[in-house]
Amino acid sequence: MAIKFQYNKTSLQQIEKQLKMRQRTLPIIKNKETALRLEVKRCKEEVAALEAKLKEQIAGYERMYALWGEFDASLVELKDVEMDVKKVAGVRVPILNNIRLEAKPFGIFSAPKWYFDGINLLHGLAKTAVEREFAVAKCDLLDHARRKTTQKVNLFEKVQIPGFQEAVRKIKRFMEDEENLSKSSQKILKSLQEKRAADEEDSTPTAELVPVGSADGIKKGGTV
Repeated sequence: MAIKFQYNKTSLQQIEKQLKMRQRTLPIIKNKETALRLEVKRCKEEVAALEAKLKEQIAGYERMYALWGEFDASLVELKDVEMDVKKVAGVRVPILNNIRLEAKPFGIFSAPKWYFDGINLLHGLAKTAVEREFAVAKCDLLDHARRKTTQKVNLFEKVQIPGFQEAVRKIKRFMEDEENLSKSSQKILKSLQEKRAADEEDSTPTAELVPVGSADGIKKGGTV
């Protein structure tokens, strides 16, 4: 990333302001990245646990496979999924509050005895499947936020902060060189002015002085 700047004091102040802002923000972003990494790890563990539970429940379903031909699947219905949204490490994620499953009435005496077990099994499967979907969605959102935060940390740490620091060095070096050059020019100018004044003083002509009372300075005369 190229940092645009000019070699003057105003540009230096703007660059230093941008640099300080990023230096103050970087630790905050790093802390957020660490928090998101931990949340993503927990979320992945939650998803893995739910998937293992779902596989176990599916295995129980398959053990009763021969009986499911007699089962009326319309007896079990998913009525509603109650959810909420909350912030986790600064990221809004869906939270599952409740799953409303409904078992329709059936003839207790006419239906096979294993219907109760079947209904409970389907309830468990539906509940676990919905919980897993929520956990996966939550995990995806947190991991996306974690990747974006990591990119921002790298941008600040490896690109922008070094870029602004280099710009500050260049501007300061230029201004110091300019100041040194100005001082040198002033010294040279002063030296030339002093030399010129000395030369002018040496070249000024001086008037010849005649002593008072000398023979050449008195006109000779006599008295009567």
